[in-house]
Amino acid sequence: MAEVIVRQLIDDIDGSEIGDGDGERVEFSFRGADYQIDLSATNIAKFEKALKPYVEAAERVRGGGRSRRVKTNGNGKSSPEQLAAIREWARKNGHEVADRGRIKAEIVEAFDAAH
Repeated sequence: MAEVIVRQLIDDIDGSEIGDGDGERVEFSFRGADYQIDLSATNIAKFEKALKPYVEAAERVRGGGRSRRVKTNGNGKSSPEQLAAIREWARKNGHEVADRGRIKAEIVEAFDAAH
């Protein structure tokens, strides 16, 4: 028996199916929070047009991003409750995290930015 799994992107604005090469997942940040949205080529163009005057007037920030530390219990380690909260948030926001072990720094940073 064979099984075929199809991954289909759906435009988050208009609900249309995004064909191969006709759209993408767009990531952006605003006021310290990171976002991602799946858009068709048409809606990417609209998104870029809407942002254009703000991007042109803004100063681009470069570098490795902000360095943030997760709240700890005083010994440099996150509490079990904090780690559970990060994992729960990460899964709800499309990140893959294991039930145990280290959580990627970018996931912890995204969690911090969202809270």
